[in-house]
This record gives sequence, structure tokens and C-alpha cells, in this order.
Amino acid sequence: MNILSIQSHVVYGHVGNAAATFCIQRLGVEVWPILTVQFSNHTGYSDWTGPVFDGAMVSALLDGVEARGVLPQCSGVLSGYVGGDDIGAAIIDAVTRVRKANPSAIYCCDPVMGDYGRGLYVSDGIPGFMKHQAMGFADILTPNQFELELLTDSKATSRRDVFRAVSELQSRGPRVVAVTSVTTGETPADAIEVLVGENGGFWLVRTPRFDTIPVSGTGDVIASLFFVHYLRTRSAVAALEAATSSTYSILKRSVEAASPELLLIDAQEEIVRPTWTFTAEKVG
Repeated sequence: MNILSIQSHVVYGHVGNAAATFCIQRLGVEVWPILTVQFSNHTGYSDWTGPVFDGAMVSALLDGVEARGVLPQCSGVLSGYVGGDDIGAAIIDAVTRVRKANPSAIYCCDPVMGDYGRGLYVSDGIPGFMKHQAMGFADILTPNQFELELLTDSKATSRRDVFRAVSELQSRGPRVVAVTSVTTGETPADAIEVLVGENGGFWLVRTPRFDTIPVSGTGDVIASLFFVHYLRTRSAVAALEAATSSTYSILKRSVEAASPELLLIDAQEEIVRPTWTFTAEKVG
């Protein structure tokens, strides 16, 4: 398999393509990374340096890849952090070109926009792009709970609320929606949940919650792992179990080392053979 991954990149740490590329490669899949930004470090720090790229550069890079005649071998497109409004249009163009070359290619959109505690950390036009454009093109969507609420203009305080929000998103495009961090009134205080909806059903994996974790990059890791496992199995449940097990195991290793960043390299064996494994429960 070959995956075109259009995301941010950092020099120090593991977020965006600096997380997804290695995860995908460690699972034995080729990655063609295109960067939307290149920053010194993720924006959770007090400062950072580096440029935001534009849509023309993204398209020019895809032109070069297309000229190699390899787009028919592209199994899917993964998109993450969109640095500027015009990059959104370039991502849709990339998905369109890949699907023209390979009609069976799948688009996984990780609608990176913000999170609880940080609010929105993208430019003003990105939420609208995600709601009104990317949604209609995506086969798979991997929002966190904050992004789920933003995309549906709703509050998800109960599991039933999450079901309704996921179903609404599916009615607008993606057939699979994986909510990568769920906390509702039914979630124990010492746990966090990951939930996937597919074909009218809902499945959930519950893992222990860490008091302090290096949050940045976790969503990028789980989205990339979910996408690869889904491409291989065509099962959202199998992808949910595998991706959640690996992500939790990487997080646990990172927390135990008191690392401010994900220890993706040190914990790389967890990507292929996670120490802690979880089984999904059908909840709806």
C-alpha cells in the first residue's frame, strides 16, 4: 500500500507528519508526505518558528508525484492540520486526482481544529472548510470530541449525544467516523473512550486515563494507525482495537518516562505489537 499524507511537520517532537509518517512506515506501508507547515515544534509551546506553506506548493508537489505515473498505486489520502485556507482546496484537488487515478482509493480526514483547554488553533476559515467541503469528500473522519461538537454545532454530554452527532456526520459524507477521545456522563472518571460508528452500529474501547500526558500528537498517531488498519481489514472495529491499543501503549511508555513529547521512537514496538490490548464493545 501507498498513502499520500498531507499534514503539518515539526523539527522537534512528533505531531502531524512527524508522527503519522513513522507510524505508517512502521506498519510496513509506504508514505508520500506533503507538508502543510514546517515548524520548529508544535504550537502547544509558548513559541515556535517556521513557515506556513500555501496551496500552490502542495499542488506543485502533487504535480511532480503525478508525473511519475504512480497515483494509480495510491491506496488512500490522509489529511491533518491545514495551515492556510487555500491548502484546503489543494487537499480536495489531491483527493480528486488520486480517486481519478484509482477509484478504490480512500480519503481519511483528520479534522484537526482544536481541543478542550486550548480551543481553536487553526485559522478562521478552516472550520467552514471542514464542515462544508472536506466532510463531503471523506470516507473516514477522525475528530476528537471537541471537533465532533464543532462540526455538528452540538454538545455531546451523553453517549446518546455522541451517537446522534456521529450519525449526523455520516449523513453528510463519511461512512466511518472514529471519535478519538470521548468523555461523557457514562465515562468513569479514571477512563477515556474511543468510539467508532459504521453501518448504523457503534463500538467503543475504554482505556485508563492518565492524569498528565503529552497530548500533542496523540490524535495524529491514532488517526494514522486507524487508517492503515482499516485499509488492511476494511473493518472499523478491528481498526479501532488495533489503533487504540498501540496509541495507549505508546502513551503509557511516554508518561512513565515523564516525557513532554510522545516517545514514538523508543516505543516503536508498540506500533506493531502493543503491550496493552483492548477489545471493542458494541454499544449501539
